[in-house]
Amino acid sequence: MNPTFRLGLPRFLPLMALFAAAATAPVAQATETFLPACYKPAAGVSSTISYPARKGPYRVALVNGHTGIPWRMQMIQQTRAWAARPEVAKDIKELKVVSTGADVASQIAAIDNFIQAGYDAIAFIAVNPKAFDAVIRRAKKAGTVLVSFDNPVDSPDVVRITPEWIEFEGDIKTQAVVDLMPVKKGKLLEVRGLPGNSTDRDRHAGVRKVLDKYKDISVVEVTGNWDTGTVQKVVADAIAVNGKFDAVVCQHGCRGVTSAMKAAGHPPVPVGGDAENGFVKALIEQKIPGISVSTSPGQGPVAMRAALALLQGQALPSLVNLPTPNVLTKDMKAEVNYFPSLPDSYETVSSYASCGISFTPDEINKFNPDNN
Repeated sequence: MNPTFRLGLPRFLPLMALFAAAATAPVAQATETFLPACYKPAAGVSSTISYPARKGPYRVALVNGHTGIPWRMQMIQQTRAWAARPEVAKDIKELKVVSTGADVASQIAAIDNFIQAGYDAIAFIAVNPKAFDAVIRRAKKAGTVLVSFDNPVDSPDVVRITPEWIEFEGDIKTQAVVDLMPVKKGKLLEVRGLPGNSTDRDRHAGVRKVLDKYKDISVVEVTGNWDTGTVQKVVADAIAVNGKFDAVVCQHGCRGVTSAMKAAGHPPVPVGGDAENGFVKALIEQKIPGISVSTSPGQGPVAMRAALALLQGQALPSLVNLPTPNVLTKDMKAEVNYFPSLPDSYETVSSYASCGISFTPDEINKFNPDNN
C-alpha cells in the first residue's frame, strides 16, 4: 500500500493511473483533504499523502519514545480514551501502546515489530528526526501507514503532525517574554529540552530567531530534558552561579523554574513556559509576569485520527501544523487556564477544538499511561 502524492487529480482516473502519476502529480487542494480545519498544511507545504482505502476495523499502534514526562503520559491516556469512544472503537480492532525510552534503536525495533506483525498503522513520536528513513521504507514495502507527530521525523514520505515549533517558542513565547521585560537588556535563562529531538532543535532556533534581534540580552543555556525535577535542579544551579536573571524561557517541565525561583528568593521576572497546571498556578501565586504556551496531549488522538483517515483513503497534507494556544498571566482565569483542584502535572490544554478532540479530566483519568 504505497503512499500517493497528489494535487487536483481528476476523480475519474483509474487507480493504476493514479499510481503511475504519483511522483509528478500536482498537490490536492485543501478542500480535498481530510478535515482541513484541523489538518492545515504548514506554510509552503503543498504536497499531500494518501493511500488506497482498506477495510476496517484496523490494528493500530502508538509508539512513544521518552518516558516519565507527564505530557507524554497524558497523551497516552487521551489516545486510549479517544479510541474507546463508541464512534471510534468500531474502526479499531486493536490498539497497542509502547513507550521505548530515549534509545533510537529500541524505538525503531518497536516500530519494526509492529510492521512485521501486520499492523495497519503506527503513530509515533520520534526520538531522533533523522534516524527513521530505513524503517519508513520498510513500512512502505509492508503497506503500513506511519504518522509522525510532536517530535516529527524530517522525512516528507510520511504524514507529520506538529506545532510550528519555531513560531511556538520564538514568535509567541520568547517575544512575549521580551515584551514583558521593562528594559530589553540583561541575562535571559533558556531552559532547553531533550537533546537530539527535532522539537528541541526547532524550539531553540525559535528562541535565537527572536533574541538575535536584541544585542543587549545575553543568554545562559541549560538542559532540562522536559523533566520538572531536572529543570528545577539546573535552574537552581544557574541562579547560584549567575545570580539574578532578567527573564526565563523554558520549553517544558517549567514548574521546575518557578519552584527554583521561589526556593532561591529570586524576584519575579518574565517567564515563558508550558501549560502544566502547577506552572500556570505558580505564575498567579508568585505574581510572575509571563506566558503559558501550549501543545496539547490531544496530539495523540489527532495523530491516530489521521492514521484512520489515511487507512480509509483520505488525503492529508504531508506536514500539518497545529494551532498554538497561549495566555498571559494577566489574562489567566481559574477553571479555564488553571485548575486549583487538579494535580500540578495536569496539562491544562487537553483539547483541539478545531479537530473535534476534547476531553474532561474524568474521562482522561479512566485510562492508564503504561505499555500494553
